[in-house]
Amino acid sequence: MLRLKVKEVAEEKGFSQGKLARAADIATNTPRAIYRDPCREISTFTINKLAKALEVPVATLTDEECKSEYAL
Repeated sequence: MLRLKVKEVAEEKGFSQGKLARAADIATNTPRAIYRDPCREISTFTINKLAKALEVPVATLTDEECKSEYAL
């Protein structure tokens, strides 16, 4: 399972959770859930919407496998 770097990238670009949700046209609880659990599984559809809203490649939003601090 990959770790998502959505929070880090969004903060670098000045996006709040709400602004990101609106820009990506996703539910407001989705960024909140990803921020809380960066190892959360999300659909490719959602990760593509987030990447487009943040104007970055999808690969920028992913990291290596989850470390034990995030794993369930």
